[in-house]
Amino acid sequence: MGKSSHQNLFFCHDKVIGLQSIVAIHDTTLGPAIGGVRMLPYESISEAIEDALRLSEAITHKAALAGLNLGGGSAIIVGNNRTDKTEVLMRRFGQFIQGLNGNFIASTDIGTTPKDLEYMLSETGYVAGLPSSLNGGGDTTLFAARGVFYGIKAAIKELYGDDSLAGRKIAVQGVGSVGEQLVAMLRAENARVYVSDMTEERKMKVAAKYKAEPINYSSSFELDVDVYAPCALGGTVNPETIPRMRCKIIAGSANNQLRDEKESNALLKQHDILYTPDFLINSGALISCFSELEGYGSDRTESLIKNIYNATRHVIQKSKEDNITTYQAAKQIAEKRIFDIKLLKR
Repeated sequence: MGKSSHQNLFFCHDKVIGLQSIVAIHDTTLGPAIGGVRMLPYESISEAIEDALRLSEAITHKAALAGLNLGGGSAIIVGNNRTDKTEVLMRRFGQFIQGLNGNFIASTDIGTTPKDLEYMLSETGYVAGLPSSLNGGGDTTLFAARGVFYGIKAAIKELYGDDSLAGRKIAVQGVGSVGEQLVAMLRAENARVYVSDMTEERKMKVAAKYKAEPINYSSSFELDVDVYAPCALGGTVNPETIPRMRCKIIAGSANNQLRDEKESNALLKQHDILYTPDFLINSGALISCFSELEGYGSDRTESLIKNIYNATRHVIQKSKEDNITTYQAAKQIAEKRIFDIKLLKR
């Protein structure tokens, strides 16, 4: 797995309950680590660890760029979220989180739901992203979509001089909870939207609902559009797909969109495609959780999410001035904030 800059890696294996889980904490300079709980049937523990390490580091950068006082973490539960998940399993995981003494705050990710957070809440207070009925911030997917929406507008402004989306062609790959809400926002501004999803029925339903155009999922990145918005699985931006892309901008909600960071960034620059890093523009859900933890109202939350527009413009400007990729620019800005706070805490 190579060298890691992470602070901690915790394991919990409860054979009686059937829980096999991992929590990775990357950096807590800015505040306690927060991260989603991902439940998937990984083929090996090493694969699960790799995912946890990668995701937690991304959260560190995401929180730093968004100006939040949170660190980066991630949690993995190894198992099939459709067949293996039970109330007892999630409550046992909550006990595991409680034992970390506030160093990690759990939220939802692939394979977990707000209901799972409720089960965890029975055993620990270190959760965020709770339903409004439990004094939480409510559905985080809406905020995630809004952040991506502002990121798209910032990139459009860079290329075309104004941020109007009317008539702009945008391909949204993956129309789950976040993707569908993004489609709604884009259509509300009269963008021409193309939608794809691994589930044919969902694709056709969303296309009909928002008067979008359905396209093939596996080749959606090849469409001649202004924006390709990956909102499903990561890794769709890679050395094999980039030469076939005809978009001008990549801006979506999927985590870890670049399968090979160094080579993919070089190819994106070579093909003159403006990439807005996922950890820059998909921080809306994280912002919602931070607002919940801090007790902020909706106005403050919206203000923080709107700032994704300015943050994206800043990253693009820095990349141009320093002749580096937007990915490098975003990481440098995030790491400088963390470094400066470390100096303050000496």
